[in-house]
Amino acid sequence: MDGVTVSGVAATARIGARGDGRGGTALPVLEGDGPLAVRRTRGSGGEARVVLVGAMSGPLGGDRFAVEAEVGEGARLRVGSAAATIALPGQSKGEAHYDVRLTVADGGELHWLPEQLISVAGSDLYVTTRVDLAAGARLLLREEQVLGRAGEEPGRLTSRLVLRIAGRTVLDQELACGPGAPGGWDGPAGLGGHRAVGQLIVVRPGFAEAPVTARPIGESAAVLPLAGPAVLVTAVAPDALLLRRLLDAALGDLGEE
Repeated sequence: MDGVTVSGVAATARIGARGDGRGGTALPVLEGDGPLAVRRTRGSGGEARVVLVGAMSGPLGGDRFAVEAEVGEGARLRVGSAAATIALPGQSKGEAHYDVRLTVADGGELHWLPEQLISVAGSDLYVTTRVDLAAGARLLLREEQVLGRAGEEPGRLTSRLVLRIAGRTVLDQELACGPGAPGGWDGPAGLGGHRAVGQLIVVRPGFAEAPVTARPIGESAAVLPLAGPAVLVTAVAPDALLLRRLLDAALGDLGEE
């Protein structure tokens, strides 16, 4: 049950998108509570748009947040956020959790484009994003993480991303940064001193017929084809602004908007 627990706040937001039979997208499920609110905004063409709004600061230590989005056949959904998510230390010393579950059916399309996650000194957050796509689904997913605010050290941040297409796992990766993380996370084989890290996943059926070639983009970003119709872009940068520019450049390189 959502609400306040002994160790923190538990809350879930849910989004359900369905084709309306007229070329548009209906949102029969749009609900959130506590620190998680969801708002429909003006869409474009047949695409529905939703914004996640953080009604309170967090997640704090001990909090458990979850967001679930399901896109049905023929539906097109774009989800963003009103502002950055800020992981903060709380009265509880426990680890906070932020779980994202995304499901897209055949013929459905999801653009998951939240603003960056900022890991504040003293925080401890574990983020898990699991994406399940049908064989004919389309996806654009962006993740951006900033380690510390200006002039401060980061908290501990662990992020896991899992992508399954037609029941097959094509990506399962985890990154841990900050105090207590495995050694080397900030070294030459890790972030190399950068404080912003991000990635894109682009899934298009056409990639299966015309695979993308692995290649660098500038000095701190790379394109990597995954099994099936999927592409992963990873990038590091000194700050959030430069990171976004790198990821946008990668999208342009892939012929995306």
